[in-house]
Parts: sequence; structure tokens; C-alpha cells
Amino acid sequence: MREAKDYFKFLVEEIHSATFATVDDNGLPETCVIDVMLYDDEAIYFLTAKGKGFYDRLIKRKFVSLSGMKGHDTMSTKAISVKGKVECIDSEKLDEIFKKNTYMNEIYSSEESKMALSVFKIYQGVGEYVDLSVKPMVKRTFSFGGGNVEKRGYEITEDCILCGKCIKVCSFNAIKEAEEKYKITEDNCLECGNCYNVCPAGAVIKY
Repeated sequence: MREAKDYFKFLVEEIHSATFATVDDNGLPETCVIDVMLYDDEAIYFLTAKGKGFYDRLIKRKFVSLSGMKGHDTMSTKAISVKGKVECIDSEKLDEIFKKNTYMNEIYSSEESKMALSVFKIYQGVGEYVDLSVKPMVKRTFSFGGGNVEKRGYEITEDCILCGKCIKVCSFNAIKEAEEKYKITEDNCLECGNCYNVCPAGAVIKY
């Protein structure tokens, strides 16, 4: 089974540039594309300039959400989303980031210019990995730093009457037949809700 570090590695080394979301002073979402520079067993690291609005929002809210994907079309896509608590660690790990991401030396070519930068780490949170390049598709959730993965999606209860309607509308082969009730395989469910909508017995519940 994969650990959080494996997903961090995929995010940093194979996706690298991700869309980050924060909230402004009016409670409205703001997004920007940021490079995820570094990872270790416990956290993900990125940086931004102190003069940017993104920096201010991170300092005020201390929380961030990000998503990134890899693939040349939808059906070859591997995607990852992470949300969690963020902390400014100033210049800590800055040299390590520049050593690993050498292109940064072209953008900030002097020690003086680097003074504008602050490193942030996402140290506690949860994430989700989705792979549409395989059949059936695969979904994995993970946590790090003590983050709690909340159960979400759909489940078939004991009220199931084995009519089979849910299986017919599931495009992801996530529902399997059983003797007493049908079962949703969470790792293959994209949470489209078709099973919930067609069940005549109300046996599908949503978390």
C-alpha cells in the first residue's frame, strides 16, 4: 500500500506545477499555479514572494488546497489533490529547493533577489489520487501529519433488493453483485451518484 510520501513524490517529480486555492478577505476563492518544489516523509514544500497576495492569504488563513494532473488526454490522466494546514518556514530549505530546482537560479539569480522568497510547508492534511489510465479506474485517499480522511461517497445498505439497476448505470465497474446486497468498491468509485439516483429502494446512501 502506498504511503503519503509516495504521493508526494508523484506530485513533486511528475506533476510539479499545480493549481493552488486560497480564500481572500471577502471569503472568495483565489487560484494560482505554483511549483511544488520539495517533499519529505512528513510535508510538501513550495515557495512564493513576500510581496504577493498569495503570500498574504497563506499567512492569514494558514490553509491551502491544491490539485494537479498528468496525462495527454482525459483517459490517460493521473491526478492528485491535497488540502491541509500550511506554515511559513522563511528561508529554511531554500538552498535545498534551489539545488533541486536549478531553473530557479535563472529567475532569482542573486542572493539579494532571493530575499523576497519565503518557503511554506503543508504539514498536516489529506489527499486523493485518481488514475483514469487503468480500468477500472483507481481512487486512493491518504493523510499525513495527523490529518483525518473523512468517509465520503456512496454505500449500499441492507435495504438493497438486488434489482441490478445500480450496476447498469455504473460506468466505472465499481459495484459488485453479492448474495444479500450489492457492494460498492470505494477505490473504483468516482462518486458520480448514478446508483443513488436510480435505486428504487433508497438503499444507496451518500456520505
